[in-house]
Amino acid sequence: MVNQVVIQIAKDLKNASKKNDAPIWLKLSKSALKSNSSQKTINLKKIHDNSDDGTAVVIAGKVLGTGTIAHKIILSSFSISNSAAKKIKESGGEVIKFSEMIERFPTGKGVKIIG
Repeated sequence: MVNQVVIQIAKDLKNASKKNDAPIWLKLSKSALKSNSSQKTINLKKIHDNSDDGTAVVIAGKVLGTGTIAHKIILSSFSISNSAAKKIKESGGEVIKFSEMIERFPTGKGVKIIG
């Protein structure tokens, strides 16, 4: 079951896709509406291995704190564990809402989907 917050995120992503001609937000919008069991679960190790310093990363699922991250990233995800958020912030990175990610990267250029 998809909750109302996720439904609103999906609507915002879809609107951003239309407004900014950015297919990345439409893809994430569709992922948001999938059931929790079909969404990805990504560990910090995978994010570290697939990103560079300063990369903007979106995860269409949940981020768990297994592993470490040794560089700064800007992250948005549908869910994140407390330990993962803490490790990202300790590395100098940021955990932001999708609305902030859209505001900073309206066309999606420079944003990487992992998972």
